[in-house]
Amino acid sequence: MTVKKMTMMAVLTTLLLIQEQALSFIPNVQLSTLLILLFASTFKLRDSLLMLAVYVVIDSLYMGALNPFYMIPMYLGWATLPVLYHTFIKRHENTYVMATLGFVGGFIYGVIFMPFAVLQTGVDPRVYLLADFPFQLVMASSNFITILWLYAPLKKIYGQFIATDITS
Repeated sequence: MTVKKMTMMAVLTTLLLIQEQALSFIPNVQLSTLLILLFASTFKLRDSLLMLAVYVVIDSLYMGALNPFYMIPMYLGWATLPVLYHTFIKRHENTYVMATLGFVGGFIYGVIFMPFAVLQTGVDPRVYLLADFPFQLVMASSNFITILWLYAPLKKIYGQFIATDITS
């Protein structure tokens, strides 16, 4: 990995962290899914997963929660996006397909937290799902809308600044 590529990955990971903190006053509304899919469209799966690992550790340090019951599901939830992108969507890259992935990803992210929350708190899984469903719906809907509106324009701008030699 070149220094240029590592630097670009560090800057983009920082952007991911900053936007999440900037929008943290609105529960489950963020640009993380949009940015993760944008990064996955440019970087290899391995690089995307590395960026997410760094992001999760820094986010957990910043929030003061180096808790495996938080970090593991967070990483798994975010990692599903580049895995699904590189497995199914890479060949098509239709904005509606991407937005649908973002919508479904909102629910996947929430459901991945369930077993960890149940183990840690002892709450009934049905109660957890019922209580978390509105937040999953907000995240899924905001993912769909932001990807639908912003993915194509951001991809165009992003492509002008990200050199192909960095991502290969």
